[in-house]
Amino acid sequence: MPSPVRPLLGTAALLLACSSSAALAQARPYPVTLQNCGQELTFTRAPERAVVIGQSTTEILYLLGVADHVAGTALWVSPVLEGLAAVNAKVERLADNDPSFESVVGKKPDLVATQFQWQVGPEGVIATPEQFAELGIPVYTSPADCVGKDNSGGGDGVRTAKFTMDLVYQEIDDLARIFGVEEHGQALIAEIRDRETAARARLGGLDGKVSAVFWFSSAELDIDPYVAGQSGAPGYMMSALGVTNVIESEEEWPTVGWETIARANPTVIVAGKMERRRFPADDIAVKREFLRTDPVASQMEAVRQGHVVEMDAQAMNPTIRTIQGMEVLADALIAAGLGK
Repeated sequence: MPSPVRPLLGTAALLLACSSSAALAQARPYPVTLQNCGQELTFTRAPERAVVIGQSTTEILYLLGVADHVAGTALWVSPVLEGLAAVNAKVERLADNDPSFESVVGKKPDLVATQFQWQVGPEGVIATPEQFAELGIPVYTSPADCVGKDNSGGGDGVRTAKFTMDLVYQEIDDLARIFGVEEHGQALIAEIRDRETAARARLGGLDGKVSAVFWFSSAELDIDPYVAGQSGAPGYMMSALGVTNVIESEEEWPTVGWETIARANPTVIVAGKMERRRFPADDIAVKREFLRTDPVASQMEAVRQGHVVEMDAQAMNPTIRTIQGMEVLADALIAAGLGK
């Protein structure tokens, strides 16, 4: 049940995103000081050579019109947002997954922005913020990965509070302030808020009558899949639309057996679609074939009824694309006769 994806921005905003940041810069006085993930950051001017580790944060900067201030990017799951291919083509891709510490430092950045503390954090696989600080390079971290989340144990961390879109709005506002384009940040936030309100309105009245499971990927097809718990972006989407999440775990991405999922009998299966190939099931075609042939999964009512929704895996992470994921789910439920 593929569902069309709306572009994140309208025509005027796309023109804004592709414009020169020099022309967009406002007369906001510096210094700018903000609190970010337990540290205070102060900027006396807009960064000129930012290295961004994380697709969502990179796309936010593109949408704010400051792509010419991005010296390098890494950690991508999906193709760049529609309308931003030309902008993205001008920015060096340091790595599709984790770049080396040396490659980041080699770009001589005056800011490192990271989407996940898994990469740059207390147990970062690339480096810790302190390692960059020793070189005089500040680190900005997406609030969605540190507010209400404990990353001290490394890996994907553990959420201690549920994700909300307010954390994405905070990131947009922070980055707009850092780069001196606050008005554009507020315009982007307003657009996303309006789209969320519209998506909620389209599915008003479900009240938990429809249930779902979100399947991100599987390390191997013969072991338990990574599915969405209550506390991450999919949990937020389902709660906002009145859909019941059959996975009761408060973890962000617990592994749960297909037998357990089948017993819960979700109305809909949402399968992550991505270009990343870290695991076999990253491939949406592999997911489809598994659901068709596995003795347990193939007998689920959602599979038999064709209620399998393909969703950009980036929308399943706490990112700027989460609003698109919410729209895809709402549209798919309506198309299947499960909504209004």
